[in-house]
Amino acid sequence: MKVNYVKLTAGVLTGFMALSSVPYAVYAAGPTAGVASYTSDIVGSSNTLTAGVTSMLTDIMLKGDQTSETATDVAATEAEPVKSAYADTAVAQVNDCVNIRANADENSDVLGKLYNNGVGTVLETTDNGWYKIQSGSVTGYVKSEYVVVGDDALVQSAGRRVAKVNTETLKVRTSTSTDSEVLGLVSGEDDLTVVDEATDGWVGVSTADGTGYVSSDYVTLNTEFTYAESKEEEAARLAKEEAERQAAAEAAKKAEEAKKAEEAKATAKAAKKATKSSENSSSSSSSKSSSEKSYSAPSGSNGQAVVNYASQFVGNPYVYGGSSLTNGTDCSGFVMSVYAKFGISLPHSSSAMRSVGYGVSTSDMQPGDIICYSGHVAIYCGGNTIVHASNPSDGIKYTSPANYKSILAVRRIF
Repeated sequence: MKVNYVKLTAGVLTGFMALSSVPYAVYAAGPTAGVASYTSDIVGSSNTLTAGVTSMLTDIMLKGDQTSETATDVAATEAEPVKSAYADTAVAQVNDCVNIRANADENSDVLGKLYNNGVGTVLETTDNGWYKIQSGSVTGYVKSEYVVVGDDALVQSAGRRVAKVNTETLKVRTSTSTDSEVLGLVSGEDDLTVVDEATDGWVGVSTADGTGYVSSDYVTLNTEFTYAESKEEEAARLAKEEAERQAAAEAAKKAEEAKKAEEAKATAKAAKKATKSSENSSSSSSSKSSSEKSYSAPSGSNGQAVVNYASQFVGNPYVYGGSSLTNGTDCSGFVMSVYAKFGISLPHSSSAMRSVGYGVSTSDMQPGDIICYSGHVAIYCGGNTIVHASNPSDGIKYTSPANYKSILAVRRIF
């Protein structure tokens, strides 16, 4: 509130002058002796009044100044814009990756790489078109033309919203009600891609059985981002992938040798049986084989051999938690059991399979690659088609296109 000091001061002074004129009128009319005494009292009172008025005016002006300053401060505070949570977040927008350098100079050392849609925090901006960022374990400089800063929508799209199941088994329902149909089950080892958070108490997630809803009481929500990879981390990753590639090749070689040994054994057994064959036994054997579905043993030690072997089980049932290729299996059990026939040990978990073998891009997928989705996993057949244990309704089946749902990772064994 502003105070009109001119009017207030004039009013106070006018009042003071009116009061101070009274004693002088009395002084002129009264006896001399009394006047002297009275005048002395009036003058003293007048001095006191003057001092009081001066003090009062000073207090009013100071308080007015304080009120004005406070109002100004409040207005300034209210005018400050609200800063976005992602105002200092940079998102790489490149075909592959952008180098993070030691200095704001293209000739300086490369400290690491920030891949497309990877994020980092902007620490400072240089005058020559660079950002100093911190991402993962890397702190350095990137050219501003390769990143976008402060775009909330872009940051959110670059991240993956995840629901981590925090109970042993959780029902996925068709809608946001405990009375709705159960679409399927997910285990505590799965983390699911979130697609809907609009309803209190429920989270929409993508699963092997389709999009459904789980109770928010049994999941932990977070957002996963891709951060920069330092030179040392990249070297360690490449070395690990090479070791896994060599281990896979060695396992494939052993599987091939075991297969040949088994074939030789079977040939010897058949030859021995042929010497003792009879028409009746031959007829009986033929009748028995025709009444049962037979499966061929793995042939070869490459991705196409994996597809050929896995394809034999199309039409067999889906069983949650199962791993039998004939009597019932779930998605990760299917991939695990198929690769087991080639001497490869894999975990019975769709999320854990995102780290097996070595990673390849979706543009480089080959037959036999393991395709990882949110809460699901499949084997790539080629031709934009996968074979997988889909759900209780469809069992083991082919699906095309391979990206019928968002692909999180592609892992290669052979």
